[in-house]
Amino acid sequence: MTRPADSPAFPPMAQRFRGFLPVVVDVETGGFDWNRHALLEIAAIPLEMDENGLLLPGQTSCAHVVPAEGTDIDPKSLEITGIVLDHPFRLAKPEREALEHVFAPVRAALKKHNCQRAILVGHNAHFDLNFLNAAVARSGHKRNPFHPFSVFDTVTLAGVAYGQTVLARAVQAAGFEWDANQAHSAVYDTEQTARLFCQIVNGWPQGGR
Repeated sequence: MTRPADSPAFPPMAQRFRGFLPVVVDVETGGFDWNRHALLEIAAIPLEMDENGLLLPGQTSCAHVVPAEGTDIDPKSLEITGIVLDHPFRLAKPEREALEHVFAPVRAALKKHNCQRAILVGHNAHFDLNFLNAAVARSGHKRNPFHPFSVFDTVTLAGVAYGQTVLARAVQAAGFEWDANQAHSAVYDTEQTARLFCQIVNGWPQGGR
């Protein structure tokens, strides 16, 4: 059967991942316990698709977050992230406002691609999703676009594709540079994770196309 001339040779984003839109997310936090420690920074990148059906990172949205009342911060976490909570240029937003700042472009991307829901892509993705879900519950946000428990995890994907599970090593194995001085910034880690995920998925055989 001949394909019509104006018909794409690949499925649109709405069909590529069973109605889900991959959105890469990274959070920086006040510790490892999402029920107790504060969310301090969040970044998200909805993925796009080019004219050849290849994934590429879209626009980055990000927000620094005012630690929610009742949450804790382990000083050691600040040493790792380099976050200075009272820095005058941090411009942190209250938790609910920060979530909406990041969620709004995700919802716009869902509408653009006619997808049902966003699926979080992350490196150790359930860590990010658990902090995201905890912040949503704390703030009472009612328009969370993300699936509550399903994720794509680049730890697993990079382990299969490159034999590497550490983000820096996986990114370098994928052929990209890694700047250790920028690591542990939500924006930088999200952008690198997005490049890694796109590289792996675009190189995967697509027999269903």
